[in-house]
Amino acid sequence: MAVRVLAHFVPGAKVLDLVARESDWLDVRWCAEDDDESFYAELPDAEVIWHVLRPLSGADLRRGDRLRLVHKLGAGVNTIDVATATECGVAVANMPGANAPSVAEGTVLLMLAALRRLPELDRAVRGGRGWPADPELGETVRDVGGCTVGLVGYGNIAKRVSAIVEAMGATVLHTSTRDDGRPGWRPLAELLAASDIVSLHLPLTAQTHHLLDRHALARMKPAAVLVNTSRGAVVDEDALVDALRAGRLAAAGLDVFEVEPVTPDNRLLGLGNVVLTPHVTWYTADTMRRYLAEAVANCRRLRDGQPLAHVVNPVVNQPTGC
Repeated sequence: MAVRVLAHFVPGAKVLDLVARESDWLDVRWCAEDDDESFYAELPDAEVIWHVLRPLSGADLRRGDRLRLVHKLGAGVNTIDVATATECGVAVANMPGANAPSVAEGTVLLMLAALRRLPELDRAVRGGRGWPADPELGETVRDVGGCTVGLVGYGNIAKRVSAIVEAMGATVLHTSTRDDGRPGWRPLAELLAASDIVSLHLPLTAQTHHLLDRHALARMKPAAVLVNTSRGAVVDEDALVDALRAGRLAAAGLDVFEVEPVTPDNRLLGLGNVVLTPHVTWYTADTMRRYLAEAVANCRRLRDGQPLAHVVNPVVNQPTGC
């Protein structure tokens, strides 16, 4: 009997081909993230949910009568009610490192775009104002290779970012929950004060919520750039806007926000010294292939009664139901 999967996203045709090869035992029902009607219609019969970003509440999980596994396509499970999943005997698994190459490259892209004032220069050229060049460019724009880059969090993605920017000539510092003995480790306050670019690579937890608040942002250099490709609420967004407006921070490159999708009244949208992307640094054809390969492999383990990979909650082998 086929394993029934509810995939809460719709990939492109090339990725769909990868899953179609398993159609003899894997029954995948694709549902756009904003299509609640289809999601709730399919949920009662789903054994597995392939989850991306739309929050999955406890009430949602309780409506999954046959649910055995929620597989996060990515690493962060903050959008899943893991406690309720555990109560219901539903395994929650993630994919640590699967998106690391793409997010690392996207992080460096945002560093360069913010540091080199790319959006501003693009607008100037399109508006016929590109020449002569702004004389302040030569006083404000930096090479990544001439900067100290501070990485807050030091997991798979941060380590890849470190390798890239070190190859460009940058000095790299990092911080984590404790001194890991690696060269370049600094306490957070010291890292913020010393870095020309600060890049965030943290899961969103009670401890990391608003980790970069007004006090932390005030420790950064006025000419520094902040990049966030982790989770929006790691930064106090109001404090960040105030710092950028007041010149206490030079620029920011952001792929994540406290509220997603971004609302039209978000004050970040009115700032010229911010580069914004819509939580897509992970979203490449290469990452999707890695995601689907791991998701299919865990479904195969579920079918065959084998231990699941990368389970983040303590559950029994079979669901107890809610």
